[in-house]
Amino acid sequence: MESEKYLEGQSMQRPPLFESDGFIYWKNRFETYVKSKDLDLWHIITNGDFLPFQNNPETKKDEIVPFDKQNDDLKRKLSKNNEAKMVIYNALPRKEYERIFMCETAKDIWNSLLVTHQGNNQVKDNKIDLLVQQYEQFTIPKEESIDNAFAKFNTIITSLKALDERFSSKNCVRKFLRALHPKWRAKVTAIEESKNLTTLPLDELIGNLKVHEEIIKKDSMKKKSRTDSETVKNKREQSRSIALKARKKSSDEDSSTSDSEDEEYVMACGDPNHLIGECPKQLKYQKSKGVVGGLGRDSDDNEKEQTKDEKCLMAKVPMSRTLLVVRGCDGDDDGGGVASVGRQPEERVASGGE
Repeated sequence: MESEKYLEGQSMQRPPLFESDGFIYWKNRFETYVKSKDLDLWHIITNGDFLPFQNNPETKKDEIVPFDKQNDDLKRKLSKNNEAKMVIYNALPRKEYERIFMCETAKDIWNSLLVTHQGNNQVKDNKIDLLVQQYEQFTIPKEESIDNAFAKFNTIITSLKALDERFSSKNCVRKFLRALHPKWRAKVTAIEESKNLTTLPLDELIGNLKVHEEIIKKDSMKKKSRTDSETVKNKREQSRSIALKARKKSSDEDSSTSDSEDEEYVMACGDPNHLIGECPKQLKYQKSKGVVGGLGRDSDDNEKEQTKDEKCLMAKVPMSRTLLVVRGCDGDDDGGGVASVGRQPEERVASGGE
């Protein structure tokens, strides 16, 4: 059905549905609707019914005309009194209708609604004083957007307008500029120098400020991005520095441990892979020494041989330091040597004859 296309109170054929909680909102919509239908209806609602007056040609005065003597034009005019009442009835729920059904005219109905939901003149004046105070104290915090600030500001001036208290466009423009945070000072100065505030509409001012707000947001995002990038870079460098310090400390500890736990090598044959107990030349030497002893050499020969061998090179060589090649005491490469192990800071070479 065609009527289903319209929600209740939003049809072009019916007036806006009454809202007690949002009376000012409903009042403005209702006024606009009635004026769009017939200006005479709004005149009747606010000023009273048309009276059955008609000019008497003989007396040249307006006189009340009985119904049976009224012409068609007068009757059509008087019928608008009921049309005005019907417009209001169609906008009210049953609860509100029961409150005003004793009223005789459309003006009486309208005044009853105003007093009930808007208050009498004293209440109205108090509301105006409160709204004017809000208007004068209106300020815009640093982080609040222009859209939110304008919504609050517009609510104040709209409520004042509904109570028949108006501020000029020039006054509203200047007030909004004064309410801006000091960070807008440069932009406000530019607007005052380039625009005529007397004729500048409030909507145009808001649009101008929103464009500047977008520019500020983009600059702020770029600055934040650079700051975040520098922070990440600094954290990486700090982590790298900490890792290098830890690595250096670990290396120093390993070096100290290695120095304190040196391996002791004796290279009687020139091979750095032989320990004292594992050197073939040393084993051969010990074996031959045992055989000679078995042949019955006397103790003096053994002591002489042992003394000669002990004059060979004796060195303690750390694993991490210079490797020593120890030749035989008698110049024979095959000759075994016995080295006693001691801690020596530098390489020493000793011949058996020295």
